[in-house]
Amino acid sequence: MLMLGASILSANALATSATKADAAGKTATAQAKDTAPGDFVGADVCATCHKEVAEDFANNPHSKTTKMHGRNGVSCEDCHGAGQAHVESGDKAKIFNPANGTTKEVDAKCLECHLAKHRSLDDSAHAEGNVSCIGCHDIHHSKVESLLKAPQPTLCYQCHTEIKPQFSMPFHHKVNEGLVQCSDCHDPHGAYKKKGLKPAIEQDAFCVKCHTEMAGPFVYEHAVVKTEGCTACHFPHGGPNPHLLNRANVDAICLQCHSPSPNFTTFTPAGPYHNQAAQSQSCLTCHASIHGSNVSRVFFKQGD
Repeated sequence: MLMLGASILSANALATSATKADAAGKTATAQAKDTAPGDFVGADVCATCHKEVAEDFANNPHSKTTKMHGRNGVSCEDCHGAGQAHVESGDKAKIFNPANGTTKEVDAKCLECHLAKHRSLDDSAHAEGNVSCIGCHDIHHSKVESLLKAPQPTLCYQCHTEIKPQFSMPFHHKVNEGLVQCSDCHDPHGAYKKKGLKPAIEQDAFCVKCHTEMAGPFVYEHAVVKTEGCTACHFPHGGPNPHLLNRANVDAICLQCHSPSPNFTTFTPAGPYHNQAAQSQSCLTCHASIHGSNVSRVFFKQGD
């Protein structure tokens, strides 16, 4: 029943996103029909005033995209609108300038082409925070991959200042070193999971893309891994403890669930070695296969 409910919620979310995307697509189509072909003046005319931008545009990824408005690649007017009125009057208000547009206006313009890949953009944390596409992308002057204003993680740190110190902790994912990027785990253009984490069929499945030895499937699964995910025990960015554990003492992590209490619902450890009031060995001394096991329901290491 839980899986069915989750499937229904996911389907509803996808349907909502598809509806928004279809509406945006219809709006863009209607706007294109309202613009007569004769209103387009061509990039050569734009270059008479915007020479610097025009000369460099040949190296822009947009210049190499599909055919639009009878021309090869994306031209100035595909993003800024038909330029005839602007050219004739010289009025800046007669042309669309994303720098002066609202977040919704800018995103709608970009989604005219990028809708298929970024259907959930309206549901993203960036959209909710009023950050438009050009908040992260510099269309004309960027020399960085994906036309970003700065490389990752420098760009992300400009807003996510609370995260930056975590990657300077003694144990951390190698983001500052360039081995891992923020977008390896987070989808900046929108995701249905919290914090923009990339969608996955199973909880934290993106973690096991790198940590393959934890992927399973296992005959005996550790329930917390499936229900709460990796962050139940590990810091996702960085921390003071080895293996990014969120507590210095491994036993303290285990006892968050495996301790007698009025709300206790998990398996109760028994036996002389489980007296946590006395000096004892670490839980992992015996329960070594803690992420899952194919041989032991209590995750004893193989051979025990």
